[in-house]
Amino acid sequence: MMADLEAEGREIREWLEHHAPTTLRGYSNRDDLYWGGRDPELPHPDSKRWCEMCAERGLTTPTWPVEYGGGGLSRAEERIWHEELQRLALPVPLTGFGLSMIGPTLLQFGTEEQKQNHLTKIIRGEIRWCQGYSEPNAGSDLASLQTAAILDDDEYVINGQKIWTSYGNKADWMFALVRTDTNVKKQQGITFILLDMDQPGVTVRPIRLISGSSPFCEVFFTDARAKARNVIGDVNDGWTVAKALLGHERNMIGSLFGGSRRSAGGQTGDKSPKHALADMAKTYMGERDGEVSDPVLRDRITQLSMDEMCFKLTVQRNADNIKAGHRPGPESSLFKVYGTELNQRREELMLSIRGPQSLGWDGEGFDESELTQTRTWLRSRGNSIEGGTSEIQLNIIAKRVLQLPD
Repeated sequence: MMADLEAEGREIREWLEHHAPTTLRGYSNRDDLYWGGRDPELPHPDSKRWCEMCAERGLTTPTWPVEYGGGGLSRAEERIWHEELQRLALPVPLTGFGLSMIGPTLLQFGTEEQKQNHLTKIIRGEIRWCQGYSEPNAGSDLASLQTAAILDDDEYVINGQKIWTSYGNKADWMFALVRTDTNVKKQQGITFILLDMDQPGVTVRPIRLISGSSPFCEVFFTDARAKARNVIGDVNDGWTVAKALLGHERNMIGSLFGGSRRSAGGQTGDKSPKHALADMAKTYMGERDGEVSDPVLRDRITQLSMDEMCFKLTVQRNADNIKAGHRPGPESSLFKVYGTELNQRREELMLSIRGPQSLGWDGEGFDESELTQTRTWLRSRGNSIEGGTSEIQLNIIAKRVLQLPD
């Protein structure tokens, strides 16, 4: 077994050395990753080519089944793949909600036809996805959603509105919850369906946040249409599918926020010490004998670094369990709450290190990283709301983990 793993590691290393674009080395861990889609944005001129090369070997989804285009790797082999990407400072070839949310949901609930129709396009980065869950009057109480879907021959006609739809203005398809029965308990009248965003009945309007920009949008449906064959699971039983997908989403958010690219330990995505907390503190606060001069600040940086590492290892252990067949459970709420708090702690610490230099918005007297810090900190305030508010997650933890009475 160990020999097989070593052989697989050599094969991955040799393939990367011979095929990975040299232009992308050193471009890893940037904020701008490749999301794919019909009309993809290119964070780097070679991003699309890199994705296509990896997709040919199933390496955009290393552990997904080979029959749908995935890599079929074991968890140990997948770790080698990511370790080699990090060693060569290469970006992951593809990111997005297709990989982290709807893809795993299709693997769990999709029919064979649905898997064949959608998974290959996800793996190859041909379709970019967004999520249609929240509505103006159905956020934390998601089961109160009112977007209506009425069957018309082999299609559903959809009318209503979704809000806080991340990257809805850039997505090609949406996975959405719609109301298909109003005469039953609210959770029982919901259906999970996939629909093409490129049609006359879909209007998308971006929402701007206090940070000056935002991935969020509101989406309006006016007699939009979705094929009945794209209902995932059973009609009126979409709540079951929705809860499973929420587990994947919260794992993703917790891992993303809790595993910052701007690490407290000194590693940074662009290898610039300016963005590492320890080096930043030396620059802004001074140093003594090669260390941050303020002992309290040193303690805060060290504690955050330790917490981030512990959280990263815990998330990885859970990810291994999921890949072994265990479905996301209430632990995803723990990850979402703690990952959110870690990210907000990090941003607060960076703000305090830079002091007045983190209060700039525009103009002279501030460099680019300082202006970015202002907006990033403002953006982080929304972390505790998106993907399910912290209050809702704490309720889930209390009931399903601690089993406390109502």
